[in-house]
Amino acid sequence: MSKAKARIKEVISFFKNKDIVLGYRKLMDCAIDTQDLGIYRKVIALTDWKEEFPKKEDELIEKSLVILEHISKVPISEYETNTPVVIGSNLTKSYGYNRFNLGPVSVKIHKGEVYGLVGENGNGKTTLLRVLAKELKYNEGELDYRFDSTYDSNYDLRTNLIYIPQRTQKWYGSLKDNLKFVLSNYGIPPEENETRVLMMIARFGLWNYKHLKWNELSSGYKMRFELARTLLRQPELLLLDEPLANLDVLAQQVILEDLKSICNSINNPIALILSSQQLYEVEKISDKVIYLKDGKYKDNKETIEDDENQLIIEIDCNAKRDVLLSIFENLQIVKLIYNGGIYVAYFKEDTLFSTVLETLGKHKIEVTYTRNITKSTRRFFVS
Repeated sequence: MSKAKARIKEVISFFKNKDIVLGYRKLMDCAIDTQDLGIYRKVIALTDWKEEFPKKEDELIEKSLVILEHISKVPISEYETNTPVVIGSNLTKSYGYNRFNLGPVSVKIHKGEVYGLVGENGNGKTTLLRVLAKELKYNEGELDYRFDSTYDSNYDLRTNLIYIPQRTQKWYGSLKDNLKFVLSNYGIPPEENETRVLMMIARFGLWNYKHLKWNELSSGYKMRFELARTLLRQPELLLLDEPLANLDVLAQQVILEDLKSICNSINNPIALILSSQQLYEVEKISDKVIYLKDGKYKDNKETIEDDENQLIIEIDCNAKRDVLLSIFENLQIVKLIYNGGIYVAYFKEDTLFSTVLETLGKHKIEVTYTRNITKSTRRFFVS
């Protein structure tokens, strides 16, 4: 089964299970992949109807399935993502004698993949993003961009890559007018411009906000605007610095889902590097997680020498340390440390996570939270 057919089948299953919100977003992703303005207009009209009649869910599903049928008849070519879009080799950046040093860092970035960039504050996340965005000159190493579109200048380069800093610039006028201005710079005819912009407005949940100004939008909707503007420009590489900052938990999850969908476009995938303090949320959507400590690089598939071949578990509970050590004695516990108000337990490799959970339940330990962090970059943060 082709990716396009698999995605359509997935959307149908969402609608059958009455998961309308996610199903409709996935429907729009399928529509965007067609690059068919006729289908765009059908989705735009349906979005307008949906906002006018929000309680007619059954009818919305019927209308959505009709559009899916039209989408299924549009041939979609699958983009080949094996070749890296960016290769960085032994990149270093120094800020002077005895000051911060980044690197050496070597990365290969592919389209269609999400790279999470994590680390404590001041460890080089923004510096690395700005080096990859050509905003900072690196001291040593090589940086090679292999975009589909050729470039002869920094201006041409920036049509292929987009860097969005944590604090975005203020814009003037309405949200919709600003998005139309983006496409007008690319010479898109007015009618097509209107259609493509309204499609992006629908996709990012901005339909009821399209006539608002910058100071009338919350932080979450400002970020959605940035993503809509980015997708209209169709970059090959997207670099985001702390896009989840100042967003509530639900908004973070929606933004991350949208970012994953952007990158996984069938015929127009994007390579994404995303820095964030929201470690677990980022790990859920990332194909690879890059961890920076004092400017040095690790990824989530690496091991720390002391942690090799161990099961590592975070536990937030009301039990005392000696109680946990006692109940875990027969589970080959290696060490138990208290880190940031949460216990971190290290067991030998043949101990199972399910056995640890069973033991906690058997001894009636009231657990607020627990997680297996053996393969998570979270283990690098434990002091």
